Amino acid sequence: MEKKKVALPLVCHGHSRPVVDLFYSPITPDGYFLISASKDSTPMLRNGETGDWIGTFEGHKGAVWSSCLDTNALRVASASADFSAKLWDALTGDELHSFEHKHIVRACAFSEDTHHLLTGGVEKILRIFDLNHLDAAPREVDNSPGSIRTVAWLHSDQTILSSCSDTSGVRFWDLRSGKIVQTLETKSPVTSAEVSQDGRYITTADGSTVKFWDSNHFELVKSYDMPCNVESASLEPKHGNKFIAGGEDMWVHVFDFHTGKELGCNKGHHGPIHCVRFAPGGESYASGSEDGTIRIWLTSPVSREESDAVRGNAPNPKVKAVVDEVNRKIKSSLHIGTA
Repeated sequence: MEKKKVALPLVCHGHSRPVVDLFYSPITPDGYFLISASKDSTPMLRNGETGDWIGTFEGHKGAVWSSCLDTNALRVASASADFSAKLWDALTGDELHSFEHKHIVRACAFSEDTHHLLTGGVEKILRIFDLNHLDAAPREVDNSPGSIRTVAWLHSDQTILSSCSDTSGVRFWDLRSGKIVQTLETKSPVTSAEVSQDGRYITTADGSTVKFWDSNHFELVKSYDMPCNVESASLEPKHGNKFIAGGEDMWVHVFDFHTGKELGCNKGHHGPIHCVRFAPGGESYASGSEDGTIRIWLTSPVSREESDAVRGNAPNPKVKAVVDEVNRKIKSSLHIGTA
């Protein structure tokens, strides 16, 4: 009898309060990395493949709502309830600069060329800081209709997008004019907005709906109703054939991108899920929860007895190495990354 395949996550401990944001770096010569934001005020950096803890960035005095890495994974940015966004050296953990705001900062994002940092928050102002002139006053775009929840760059840093905590839709701003050039309509406020790795799609989560938009023509491509209210969604970056979503039911759901059919459901968190993100190669994905843990799941479920085979595919040496690492840590009950 064929043994049932089950997903075996790596459980990453270390945060003492809810994990509210996750961000994967692109693949670098040293691998790829995962940064997490938490209400415990300390962003944490991990090896993106194994989940092993690398370091903790200490200095904020309030919840950290967002954190990200630049394209080369050399610097970290964080947005906090202490009315600041901070820039950190990802190699040493040193604080490089603190950008002061007048209210809670909810979101931050590095430009693709790594020269600028975008922030947004309760002030309803988008700020763009020049990272080559840290003490210079930021450029401000202040026509946001509500408190800013998410921000991102696209179109080779010529356009920025934002969504609001209390207003539905996603807005696109042309940096040349500083004006809103397009609004994507949604029924509920957008709690997650992700630009795909190839820049082709924007994945949004609003209420109990996940939508996929063409980022060049701003047209709706797919819209799927979820089994519950979801806070976050992410599109598989390599093939674009599946997506994940997580929210109030504490499960990580996996769906077929083309049909919306649910392919799997990963259970393990003990609180609502605030963020889900695919690793840059698509072989795994991470979820962050109210329970204070991060769980890293393999994209293809793996059996304990047959860890060298991936469902529907021939054995892959890279996947096998990751699987073996998963099984080794689970069998040894090792709590990885405990700060």
